[in-house]
Amino acid sequence: MAPVLDRPRVLERSRELVEPALRAAVGKLHPWPRRMASYALGWCDADGVPLPGGGGKGVRPALVVLGAEAVGVAAEHAVPAAVAVELVHTFSLVHDDVMDGDERRRHRASAWQAFGTGPAVLAGDALFALAVETLAGGGRHGAAAVRRVGAALRELVAGQADDLLFEDRPWTGPEAVAVAEYEAMAAGKTGSLLACALALGPVLGGAPAPLVEVLARAGRELGTAFQAVDDLLGIWGDPAATGKPVLADLVRGKKTLPVLAALAAGTAASRRLAVLLGAGTALDPATAAEAAVLVEEAGGRQFALDRARGCADAAREYFTHAPFRQEAVGELLELTDFLVDRRL
Repeated sequence: MAPVLDRPRVLERSRELVEPALRAAVGKLHPWPRRMASYALGWCDADGVPLPGGGGKGVRPALVVLGAEAVGVAAEHAVPAAVAVELVHTFSLVHDDVMDGDERRRHRASAWQAFGTGPAVLAGDALFALAVETLAGGGRHGAAAVRRVGAALRELVAGQADDLLFEDRPWTGPEAVAVAEYEAMAAGKTGSLLACALALGPVLGGAPAPLVEVLARAGRELGTAFQAVDDLLGIWGDPAATGKPVLADLVRGKKTLPVLAALAAGTAASRRLAVLLGAGTALDPATAAEAAVLVEEAGGRQFALDRARGCADAAREYFTHAPFRQEAVGELLELTDFLVDRRL
């Protein structure tokens, strides 16, 4: 993969703008879910002791800010939308870790590991409710913004449902998950929220519908690229950067784009990979490492990387061929490069 790019300045600019409002929103919660939500956001440890820095990259709030600025809406007016998107994103991660049984998130115990499954679900519910409340109070276009988030969540849930159902399907044969099926799932599970993020600031600012939809389409492409890179990192990512064990997705037997593309390639490496995965037992680290080599030999790694770059190129086309503010476009292009070439 390409060398790591410096973090775009817009991520820090967005954090400085949005985080005070985000903290104020979370502060409205009951003390117990508030502590769990603060933990999930990276602000404190499990005992509630504040931590310096912390949190994720802040990509989605930055997309909200840039989407607003692209259509001439002041960034300050997009803050409720940026807060809501980050709350929804965090809620989805908390619940996703419960469903997938993931024990680690951002280099430490996931919320359900730290607090228990029931409390983590409660914290996720609290974050979702808070997101809706925040958006509804976002001015005269708040109702339209809530509808946009609702539609995105419906798609996200559909994508998550397919992702869970894929786990019970075989690796090969007529019931195997096709690459096209997987990509449709990823567009819902990941693309829907990034599409919503780019569109939500303009919706809250009352921007023209055609420009809102161009941004939504660009966001969906970015989301698909983002998921493809995540899938690459789930196999070949550095644990020191990803916060997850090496070869994590292969050890879990998770159906991801590089593996499915490799199996569909019809090569000798594909057939050997199918034998390894079809044994019906969890892969130990040595076998997972062998599988990773076969995925690469069969072209799965390159397929996923090409897919990520192709979707990023499609997003760039949307950004540069619509009448958006050029300064915002420049930052959107910089953020796109960062998302595709990241190692984090």
